[in-house]
Amino acid sequence: MNKENFLRQLRDRLSFLPREEAEERIAFYNEMISDLIEDGLTEEEAVAKIGSVDDVTQKIMAEMPFLSIVKEKVKPKRKLKAWELVLLILGAPLWVPLVLTVLAVLASLYITVWAALICLWAADLSLTFCAVSCLIGTVEYIRLGNPAGALFALGAAAVCAGLSILVFFACRWLTKQLIQATGRLAVKIKLSCAGKEDTKNEQN
Repeated sequence: MNKENFLRQLRDRLSFLPREEAEERIAFYNEMISDLIEDGLTEEEAVAKIGSVDDVTQKIMAEMPFLSIVKEKVKPKRKLKAWELVLLILGAPLWVPLVLTVLAVLASLYITVWAALICLWAADLSLTFCAVSCLIGTVEYIRLGNPAGALFALGAAAVCAGLSILVFFACRWLTKQLIQATGRLAVKIKLSCAGKEDTKNEQN
């Protein structure tokens, strides 16, 4: 893809932004491509190095505050008529609680997922403490001359330590996946609020 096509497609994708902000973003990538060309790359190579229009659009969306997108989306394109304002006000007792309910349910689901993950981390921490406690118990049993108790405590320490290690790696992987999923979801919500469908689907 050449520079002109890249910037044209990017301008189309950023049509939901205020004109000044969209042009500022386009000027930034225009200058970036020019700099890469000056460094010896061809126009197509410079565009390819920056990434696809989808990648750039999602990066811009990820950097933008959510409230800014909502504010731009809900801002009327024209002045509302009197009867439209009346309908909006009269309908508020219906649509305001509905919107708040949907937001509350989504927030509850998200918090529940994080709460479950925090519980897993707490369980891992408990297993670590159990392993340490069993090791201390092993030393105490040896001091008291109880080899059977010491052997049992040492075995329990090994089991708790092994489970702690397994749960730690599982928790770390789940945390990473949840953070990445949160980022992807945030971009999708922003695209949806901006009135844009999935950019990959737009190409098809």
